[in-house]
Amino acid sequence: MRLRKKPKALGTLEENQHLIIFKPEEKKGCWKDHFGNNNPLYVELGTGKGKFIVENCYKYPNKNFIGVDSKYEVIYMALKRALEKGTNNLAFLPFNIENIEQAFDKNEVDCLFINFCDPWPKSKHAKRRLTNIRFLEKYKLFLKDGAQIIFKTDNRPLFDYSIDEFKAADLEITDITYDLAAENDPENIPTEYETKFMERGVKINRLKAIYRV
Repeated sequence: MRLRKKPKALGTLEENQHLIIFKPEEKKGCWKDHFGNNNPLYVELGTGKGKFIVENCYKYPNKNFIGVDSKYEVIYMALKRALEKGTNNLAFLPFNIENIEQAFDKNEVDCLFINFCDPWPKSKHAKRRLTNIRFLEKYKLFLKDGAQIIFKTDNRPLFDYSIDEFKAADLEITDITYDLAAENDPENIPTEYETKFMERGVKINRLKAIYRV
């Protein structure tokens, strides 16, 4: 996603540090203290403009949500959406997902969303895919026993590749769909990309998996 530079993005993030966590490694193991409750913790990798995660935290006030993205401009747009909603069960991490295991401790995360990540189509870049086994093993460092991973993409080659990676990582795949719109799932909250793709008739693939210790 190519974005225009937003000169005031960083300043706005710094003004809202109740929602923006610049050093999540300092919160590792203490996210319940940050939110002030024992509610389940749901994390989205690559939060985009925030539609998905903000709608989730508004719909599920008894769950805590964290959106992770390295781009300030992206977090800035998600932050604006969150401020409009006035949510208090949400945090954003301007953070490199490559180091995601530094932000969360063992048994700290109940659910992980991976939505429309970069497919990195060249085979030499496979290790950069967020569903590569290298990343899946990192996620297992902080997922609870029985935690769920939900992955959505419009890219069928990436999806097929990811199924094999999930199996290689011994993650229990519980659901696979190659046309999410046809399922008419009332629990599904679409991302910005997902809405655009569905309007164009592009089929959305979704995988659900469970992590078992």
